[in-house]
Amino acid sequence: MSKIVTLGSIGIDHVYSVEHFTTAGETMVGRTHDIFPGGKGLNQSIAAAKAGAEVVHVGSIGDDGKSSLNALRIADVDVEDVRVGEDATGHAMIQVDDAGQNAIVVYGGANRALTENDREAAFNRLEEGDWLLLQNEINGIDEVLQRASEQNALVAFNVAPVDGSERDYDYRNVDLLIVNEVEAALLAGIENPGDAFDHLVATYPKMVVVLTLGREGGICGGNGHPKIAYEAHDVQAVDETAAGDSFIGFFMAEWVRSQDLAAALADGSAAGALAVTKHGAASSIPTREEVAAFKSQSSN
Repeated sequence: MSKIVTLGSIGIDHVYSVEHFTTAGETMVGRTHDIFPGGKGLNQSIAAAKAGAEVVHVGSIGDDGKSSLNALRIADVDVEDVRVGEDATGHAMIQVDDAGQNAIVVYGGANRALTENDREAAFNRLEEGDWLLLQNEINGIDEVLQRASEQNALVAFNVAPVDGSERDYDYRNVDLLIVNEVEAALLAGIENPGDAFDHLVATYPKMVVVLTLGREGGICGGNGHPKIAYEAHDVQAVDETAAGDSFIGFFMAEWVRSQDLAAALADGSAAGALAVTKHGAASSIPTREEVAAFKSQSSN
């Protein structure tokens, strides 16, 4: 079976439980402080591996990131090409409020110091039919997309977080685009999510677009696939951190396995719903068995 090669971030998440998000000039006492492995790349790699996919992760950490690297190993992710360099490991400061919503500040660190050798390592691991999975937490995305075009590599790109750099990328080299409503609006220049989705599909006819809308579900289609709207599951959220990453990892695993959009969306939606019922990022990602049981229960 084809595998997923993630060229992506590895981080450390500092999570603070708060009554509400801090505002300008406000100092707030965090009720709890937890430290978890994090980074969108790490989370998505772990989620895809938990969903049963073969996953290779390529990236960079500092000496302070060994626990995050170990989290990838525990999930059976191949980390042979993760480089330990001089830059500090990337990290995030995450506030989680009483409604389970989060506010996040990300520091790139080693994730923004990837070298040409790191990018070369990722492409060297790709074989025919494999997917290169990217997020917007690393440097050199434009070079990666150009190389992917030259090598005819299959590329899945989660354009998160948006920071302005996303406006300059060549999306003609992306086969699967995964965005939320904010990211879709910025890429399409259209505020309405449905119209933004239609614009992206029309602009890039060879691309499958997945637009996630949180508690409103989402839309998917493009490249000959009919437009599908899916609903979100109704669960009690305690922490939304890594919900999107859980969705993407499980979606990618099924997409690589079957090329069945409906099945991939079902797995991704269930995984994302389960993730918000637990605290933390990587620690909240469900297992394949948990997702299967949840889907079975939801269909009854």
